[in-house]
Amino acid sequence: MQQATIDHLNQLNQAFYRTTAQDFSETRQTAWQGWARLSAFLPVVTPLRVLDVGCGNGRFAHFLHQHNPTLPIHYHGIDTSPDLLTFAQQKLATLPNVLAELSEQDIVMHPLPNREYDLVVLFGVIHHVPSQARRFALMRELAQSVAKGGVLAFAAWRFYENAPLRERLVEWEATWEREDGDYLMDWRRGERALRYCHYVDDAEHCALVHATTLAERLRYRADGRDGQLNCYSILERA
Repeated sequence: MQQATIDHLNQLNQAFYRTTAQDFSETRQTAWQGWARLSAFLPVVTPLRVLDVGCGNGRFAHFLHQHNPTLPIHYHGIDTSPDLLTFAQQKLATLPNVLAELSEQDIVMHPLPNREYDLVVLFGVIHHVPSQARRFALMRELAQSVAKGGVLAFAAWRFYENAPLRERLVEWEATWEREDGDYLMDWRRGERALRYCHYVDDAEHCALVHATTLAERLRYRADGRDGQLNCYSILERA
């Protein structure tokens, strides 16, 4: 995919979150069901250094605190939306034992921080990254951020397998470059807006795991009414 197309699709998604931030955050207040299985793989370290890429309103940090209320957590959340980061700051300020650092950053255009973490997570993000090459590069960057003995967990949204979500797909602009699995989806709460979404199938999911060079400890499906909406992988650096 050409850089001009990557830029255009990335800007489309940034505009989406500028338009929908309030409504989007209000619909993202509870933990994903699939996160519960991650608890068994958390490194036993104090404090737990966490990088949450695409952190949104910070609800994953809230989940970690609820499941480990006495564990000191150094949480670094990154997101491209200043509005969602404001919501995250408000949420995290109330959590004892959580030292939060929040960064506004466009991960499509800029590299991740050159730091190591015990837990790196990417939830609800990979479908927003234009171009297969950039998705693979991001997975390699994530893996490089994992400390020895640490864990990388990511989930791919399998929206195309869900009939109600397929009904929300709209026609692709004829002049835009497109890769297999690329779609546009509308938003039907409050303001109307379009977002770019990429469907990661089984073959691409395997390739994304392989790109990390980390050991996959578990792969599973969870979330949604049928428990199949997201495909998770939990990876470990030995």
